[in-house]
Amino acid sequence: MRKWLERRFALTPQGARDTMRTIFASFLVSVSAYATAYLLLLVIDDFALGHHRPASFYIILSTVILIVVLILMFTEYDCMYNTTYRESANLRVEIADRLNKLPLSYFSGHDMSDLTQTIMADVEAIEHAMSHSIPKFVAFFFYFPILAVMLIGYNYKLGLTVIVPIVLGYSLIALSKRLQISMNKKYYLQLRKNSESFQEAIENAQEIRSFGLKKTLHSKLDAQMEESEALHLKSEITSAIPLLSSNIVMQLSMALTMILGVNMMINGEIDVLVLTAYIIAAIKIKEAVDTISENVSEIYYLDARIERINDIRNAAVQEGKDTEINSCDICLRDVTFSYNEDSQVLKGVSFEAKQNEVTALVGVSGCGKTSILRLISRLYDYDGGFITIDGKDIKSISTSSLFKKVSIVFQDVILFNTTVMENIRLGNKNASDEQVREAAKFANCDEFISKLPEGYHTKIGENGITLSGGERQRLSIARAFLKDAPIIILDEIAAALDVENEKKIQDSLNRLISGKTVIIISHRLKSVQHVNRIVVVDSGKVEAYGTHEELLKISSTYQKLVKNALLVEKFIY
Repeated sequence: MRKWLERRFALTPQGARDTMRTIFASFLVSVSAYATAYLLLLVIDDFALGHHRPASFYIILSTVILIVVLILMFTEYDCMYNTTYRESANLRVEIADRLNKLPLSYFSGHDMSDLTQTIMADVEAIEHAMSHSIPKFVAFFFYFPILAVMLIGYNYKLGLTVIVPIVLGYSLIALSKRLQISMNKKYYLQLRKNSESFQEAIENAQEIRSFGLKKTLHSKLDAQMEESEALHLKSEITSAIPLLSSNIVMQLSMALTMILGVNMMINGEIDVLVLTAYIIAAIKIKEAVDTISENVSEIYYLDARIERINDIRNAAVQEGKDTEINSCDICLRDVTFSYNEDSQVLKGVSFEAKQNEVTALVGVSGCGKTSILRLISRLYDYDGGFITIDGKDIKSISTSSLFKKVSIVFQDVILFNTTVMENIRLGNKNASDEQVREAAKFANCDEFISKLPEGYHTKIGENGITLSGGERQRLSIARAFLKDAPIIILDEIAAALDVENEKKIQDSLNRLISGKTVIIISHRLKSVQHVNRIVVVDSGKVEAYGTHEELLKISSTYQKLVKNALLVEKFIY
């Protein structure tokens, strides 16, 4: 059963075990509800059928029932809520850990707002179901068959009268399962679409205002909200009609029991005690089923959310063993790669990047340079060929072992809403404040940091919104310097830098690259003319590689790049 709970409701193993305890507690609470009914039957037996029990018997029995019921209800509450909140936290941590292991390719195909909603809203929905629906729903299917057998066994006519309408009523809900799940999923996906649109509007507020797109966006969001309201109404109706229909059918249970029971009592087939017992059973079962019917709708509502959580759990992670890397020579042989099946980005790329050398990748935008860097750093896995570091295929190396050896500065800088000090310290969590400041000086950050209100302890806002593009780029470079990894990957780091800062950072790099493998992308060809090796990439292939002088002789693509660079330098606005 534990495995079934894990699969059906996307629970962790601990959450499934806790839920089993809660189900058992709910089962006992449901059974204990009949203890008060039993007490009532004893009173009727005394007064209607002439049996006489002492008052002390009722006092003791009532006290015992009260104590047992209170203990069981307290146990159920503790299991149902405390363990639920613990599972909610555990489930979010598990999802976050799983996301941490997934390759970058997974995130390129999933919207960030969608993943955020999965961690927060979807887990919250499961949390609510755990504390309100799942335990009672499952517990009902344990005690209902037992009760049905007892009722039918003692008097099959009255037993069937109680049970059959309940079974028929619930069957109406079960038959509508597929339709309810389908409508709930459509509504769920529309809500995700709304969330993505609102996030996009917030992130691109500047562009929306600049290009006068406010009315267009407003119309689009209005249309989406109307669509979501329509779907919400349809999903509610889809759930309400089966519930209403089943409720009408289930009402027959008590009515038919009273009619048949009174008739049987008049004919002398049963006494008032039996009639009362079956009427109470019909009432209790009807109350339980009313609650279960609502719980079933909530469980159906969970299906799309459970599916999304399981998608994350079942997504392929990058395999590999922890490996000691000594030499940092990098070799690519016939590497192929595509972000999707329709378009191949790299088509048999081969070259080597040696330790203690600087290798530059050049080529027009979109030729595959950044993709090569992503494959080398194993943010993505290549499709064909192989990439080795220290003679080992990087697919056989765990990402944790590989990332320890690699410092990356990509063109798109990601900073966190914390202090300058902590943003740089991400490069090395164990670095002292002095080491952070030294890395900042190497990256030419110290000057602008000293002008901030609280210096290194200034919070810089979400993704460094309070900083300029060049300042954000230099913080990212400082982070890479602090890590001091033997492999340094730099993707167009001068794009947001002025000439003076670029020169200072190049000087810092020259001091730090000794003994390291450095791979750099730059569209400013002058900055890479004196590197050890230049690799010319054209349309996903390596056209040629060599020094600046060699490439001017053998590579038409490189000649064109140099020519265009000279024209740009001479251009006057």
